[in-house]
Amino acid sequence: MAKITVLGLGPGHEGLITRESWRLMEAAEHLILRTKIHPTVAALDEAGIKYTTYDGYYEEAADFETLYRSIAEDLLQKAADLGELVYVVPGSPLVAERTVVLLRDLSKATAVEVDIRPGMSFVEVMYTRLGIDPVEGLTILDALDIETLKEAPAQSLIITQVYSQPIASDAKLMLMELYPDEYEITYIHNLAMTDESIRQIPLYELDRQPDLDHLTSLYIRPLKG
Repeated sequence: MAKITVLGLGPGHEGLITRESWRLMEAAEHLILRTKIHPTVAALDEAGIKYTTYDGYYEEAADFETLYRSIAEDLLQKAADLGELVYVVPGSPLVAERTVVLLRDLSKATAVEVDIRPGMSFVEVMYTRLGIDPVEGLTILDALDIETLKEAPAQSLIITQVYSQPIASDAKLMLMELYPDEYEITYIHNLAMTDESIRQIPLYELDRQPDLDHLTSLYIRPLKG
C-alpha cells in the first residue's frame, strides 16, 4: 500500500526536532520538504540527508490555495508511483499547515495512507516565553485569515505568518478595526533561535518593523472589558 509519512521540522532550532522525525528522515529513501527556507534545514544539510523540495512551485502558483493543493496532489501521485515517501513541513504538521490538511482530505479518495506524526510547533515555545496557559483560551490565525475576525476575541490571539511588509500592513489595518491604534501587541521574531526577538510595540507600528519575514508572529492579549 502506498504511504506518505508526514513530519515536522520544529519551530526553528534543530534541538526541537523530535528524535522520531530525525530517525525517519535519515532512513527515508524519498524525502520531500515543502520548502528549504527554514532554519533547521541546515542541520539536514550538515548531516548529509538528501531531499527535494517544492520551492519551485511557489514561483508558478497563482495563489497560496492553488499552491498548497498542487503540492498535496503531487505528493499523492508520487506516493502512488513510488510506494512510500516522507513529507516534511516547517514546525508541526498539525499546526497552521494547510498542505497537510489538504493531503489528509484528498487522500480519502485514494489508496494512499497518510501517517501524520506529532512534532513541536512554535506555539509550544511561545507558551513558555510568554507564560501563556492555552487552557485559558487562545485563537490562532494565519495573517491571511484575519479578515475572518468580526470582533476582537474574548481570549488571547496569535497571528502567524506575518511574512512581509504588505502582509503586515494589511493585518494592521484589519486589526485596527478591532483594537485601538496604540494597543500594545507582542512582536515575535525567530522564536527559539539564537537571535530571537520578543518585543512590545504599538499596533500602528506593526508594518514598520525591519525584520518581518516568514518567522514573524504576533501575540495580542484580550481587550479588558
